[in-house]
Amino acid sequence: MNKHIRQEIFERFRAANPHPTTELNFSSPFELLIAVLLSAQATDVGVNKATAKLFPVANTPQAMLDLGLDGIMEYTQTIGLYKTKSKHIMQTCRILLEQHGGEVPEDRAALEALPGVGRKTANVVLNTAFGWSVMAVDTHIFRVSNRTKIAPGKDVREVEDKLMRFIPKEFLMNAHHWLILHGRYTCKALKPQCGQCIINDLCEWKAKNIVN
Repeated sequence: MNKHIRQEIFERFRAANPHPTTELNFSSPFELLIAVLLSAQATDVGVNKATAKLFPVANTPQAMLDLGLDGIMEYTQTIGLYKTKSKHIMQTCRILLEQHGGEVPEDRAALEALPGVGRKTANVVLNTAFGWSVMAVDTHIFRVSNRTKIAPGKDVREVEDKLMRFIPKEFLMNAHHWLILHGRYTCKALKPQCGQCIINDLCEWKAKNIVN
């Protein structure tokens, strides 16, 4: 895929959705961090249902610790892997208080040092909470990048690196959200909606005219 096609793809994404954002509900970097920690192998809808009850009770590291592990699990038990995630929340809150003054650090290495936080989660926080032009490659972005040939790669890091190189800089800040939403609602894993796709004519997936 050449740079002119990529330019057109992201111009269409921008025209259709000028101000994309995460579907996770949050009102602070800390709430976003907790929501993203809970979202692994879970839906944003499911996480939002849990945090809608959790955050009014505890939306700071100290409040989470005061709630205690059992208290947190009462709110997270509807989410997959909730026991492990709840432990990570407790550990993360202690580190935030002890090492970062109770604030979420705007630093990749510091974020990735938090329990349960990998490169993808750190990138989500850096992009959505702090406005960094970074790419958090999840299963949706990995699929869309390979299927369309926007940035094909054999693993998530290769796809991330290619996206950062190939996407025109004017689109980098929002590209993460556009690609996730496209993969979630249009370029689905099992039943891609190619007939409704706004970049169908630019996509290089060979099977796109077979699935409709």
